[in-house]
Amino acid sequence: MHLDVQDLRNFYYRSLLGRSAINVIDSRIREFWPEAKRQTIAGFGFAVPFLRRYLGESRRVIALMPAPQGVIRWPEGMPNVSVLCEETIWPLETGHVDKLLLVHGLETCEHPSSLLDECWRVLGPGGSVLIVVPNRAGLWSRSDRTPFGYGRPYSQTQLENQLKAHGFLPERHVTTLFQPPSEKPFWRKTAGMWERLGGRISIVAAGGILIVEAGKRVHAPRGPGVRERRRRPLSVFDPKPAPEAKPA
Repeated sequence: MHLDVQDLRNFYYRSLLGRSAINVIDSRIREFWPEAKRQTIAGFGFAVPFLRRYLGESRRVIALMPAPQGVIRWPEGMPNVSVLCEETIWPLETGHVDKLLLVHGLETCEHPSSLLDECWRVLGPGGSVLIVVPNRAGLWSRSDRTPFGYGRPYSQTQLENQLKAHGFLPERHVTTLFQPPSEKPFWRKTAGMWERLGGRISIVAAGGILIVEAGKRVHAPRGPGVRERRRRPLSVFDPKPAPEAKPA
C-alpha cells in the first residue's frame, strides 16, 4: 500500500527528521552515481528529493509517481517533469533509461515482480537500477513515524535474490541511516555522530535503509528464427576448381 504523496512531501520537506534523511541518503546515492552527463534519469515512487541534483547535467529527468500514491508538480519554479502512472505500466519507451532510482516504490507495490519486469524493460543496455528500501534489521522499518515503516522491509539477500530472478545482476550495496527515527532534540543533535559511527557499530545497530545497485543483464536471443549452420563458412578461400574439358 502506497503512502499519500502529501504525507511523503510533508515528511521530507517539513520535518527535521525528513531533511536529515534526505542529506544522508542523497550522499550515499552520490557515491553510487557521481554524475549523469547526457543520460536519461528516471525515478519511481517518491524519488524527487534525490533527483534534483541531476536536473542540470542529465539529458532528461523523469519522476514517475504511482496512481495509488498520487502526484505533485515538481520541481517548483521549473518546468514540470513529474508524471502520474500505473504501478507496472510506465509511459516510457523500451530501453531508453540509463539510470533508474526507486524510493518508496518496491516495498509498497502490490505487484513487486511486475514492477521489476517494468524496470528491466525501460532500462537500456548497460543501464543500472538503484533501489532504496527499509532494512529488515534496522530501526526505521519498525517505526511508523517515517515512510520507511510501511510496506515490506528487505534484507540484502532477499532483495538481491529478487533482482536476480528478474534479469538484474546486483553489483553494490550499502546500509545507512543509523540515527534513530525520532524527532526528539537529543537524537537530532547527535544524528551526525550516529551516522559517522554507524559502520563501526553495525554489529549492534543496523542501518535503517538498504540501498542496492544492480545492472541490467541481457541474455542471448532465444526462440524461433532462421539459424543456418555451415561446416565450412570460409569456402570462398577454397582452391578454384579446374575447368571442364570441352567435347570435340
